[in-house]
Amino acid sequence: MSIVIHHNPACGTSRNVLAIIRASGADPTVIDYLETGWTRPQLLALFAAANLTPRAALRTSKSPAEDLGLLDPATPDETLIEAMLDHPVLVNRPIVCSPRGVRLCRPSETVLDLLETPPNGPLYKEDGQMILDETGQPLA
Repeated sequence: MSIVIHHNPACGTSRNVLAIIRASGADPTVIDYLETGWTRPQLLALFAAANLTPRAALRTSKSPAEDLGLLDPATPDETLIEAMLDHPVLVNRPIVCSPRGVRLCRPSETVLDLLETPPNGPLYKEDGQMILDETGQPLA
């Protein structure tokens, strides 16, 4: 199984995660989920594999979540899933699938645990923050 990233190219964290994956030597399958959308089975499988609830996967900032009335903790999971199917941007990103597991990779260095071969350091996020030092070790 190769690495799959459910990616939003407009998201800095998603771009950072994609760069980390590529720096490890992997050639991931990149799915622009805003373009392709989600299916119910796909979302349910991703959430189960990543041990996420729909509430935990809900993107609350820079999304229509508030306007759609989804921020109330009493909103049922089924309502959240329906909204995510109608508005793919409501799913927080990036979600990465690898032979080592499935995760919502926020912060971006969370992806390091999913990689077979860690990237060489130093490695920086877009904002200049160092992720890996010169020896390839993650920063605490």
